[in-house]
Amino acid sequence: MPWKALDLMSIREEFVILASRTDANRRELCRRFGISPQTGYKWLSRYAQQGKPGLTDLSRRPLNSPARTDAPLEQAVVDVRQAHPAWGGRKISRRLSDLGNATLAPSTVNSILNRHGLIEQQARERSAPWTRFERDAPNALWQVDFKGYFPLAQRRCSPLTLLDDHSRFNLGLELCSEITTPTVQEKICRVFARYGLPLQMNFDNGTPWGSPKQPGQLTELGVWLVRLGIRVTHSRPYHPQTNGKDERFHRTLKAEVLSAGGYDSFEALQLKLDRWRDVYNQQRPHEALQMATPITRYQPSPRSLPPTLPPIEYGSNDEVCRVGWAGELRFRGQRYRLSTALMHYDVAVRPDPQTDGVFEVFFAHHRCLSIDLRAPAQS
Repeated sequence: MPWKALDLMSIREEFVILASRTDANRRELCRRFGISPQTGYKWLSRYAQQGKPGLTDLSRRPLNSPARTDAPLEQAVVDVRQAHPAWGGRKISRRLSDLGNATLAPSTVNSILNRHGLIEQQARERSAPWTRFERDAPNALWQVDFKGYFPLAQRRCSPLTLLDDHSRFNLGLELCSEITTPTVQEKICRVFARYGLPLQMNFDNGTPWGSPKQPGQLTELGVWLVRLGIRVTHSRPYHPQTNGKDERFHRTLKAEVLSAGGYDSFEALQLKLDRWRDVYNQQRPHEALQMATPITRYQPSPRSLPPTLPPIEYGSNDEVCRVGWAGELRFRGQRYRLSTALMHYDVAVRPDPQTDGVFEVFFAHHRCLSIDLRAPAQS
């Protein structure tokens, strides 16, 4: 039977007392105490030389550690960890290499962090794996979302985040005290002016880019993006993993900035976010990028933000209809609800080449609705 750690010393003492008797069958005692003869004779020898203190476990640390990391490099590991408490062994190893230090294995970095008490028990629980899919090139897809409201001394605020799907490059990290269309449009405009236009942007169904009651319906912000030639898509309701990379970015943002606190004003927090954004894009190795930094995989879009919105054009074979009051479309004597954001805009109605009686409604390149004249209209 294995010895219990709780009363290990008393069991060892009992063993050596019994085994020290002149008539003791030491091998049989070893069997009954569940130890090997070599272990039994080791305890007998140490007890004879040192008494009871000889029964304690000795440190297994070698007197000399020729392979141990040099003190300056070990201190560099500690410094990076203290500057970025949420970084693990792989990120710290890559960052030290990028700074010109000797390459350390991530396991060595973790050993150093353990020695200095810099790894929490819950660290592994927080690093849940994420299934990764990505676009083939930068600007093919941007993921956009808010990192929830949280209070400051003066007012509530919520960071607006834009993330490139391919490179994980953070295109924008801007605090918003309100989430109205003008506020968000102004901040996205600044991102477009610097990085150009993406092919596609994905949002959830919340305000101001979505309609919780009508998932996928265009809002005023969506109409503006479509007119810029951007494909607008929305996540499935209650499926935040559709914007998984931005959700993961939010976890990192919370772990490395927001959880630490230390900000008492809107301006102070925005300054902290600006500084951290540079670290995230330019210094922080990203595991999904084989420990490269996001900026090494990102390049601005060749599609520039135009000074004015281009006109909406439809094909000569399209049946063009004007969207009326409250976003209502009248077609072939029936009424269909599109979106109030499309009120007074022209849309194109095109027959489905595969099915008679079925039509597709488009605003510019954006498909808004499928009309089936074989079924009753739903208003």
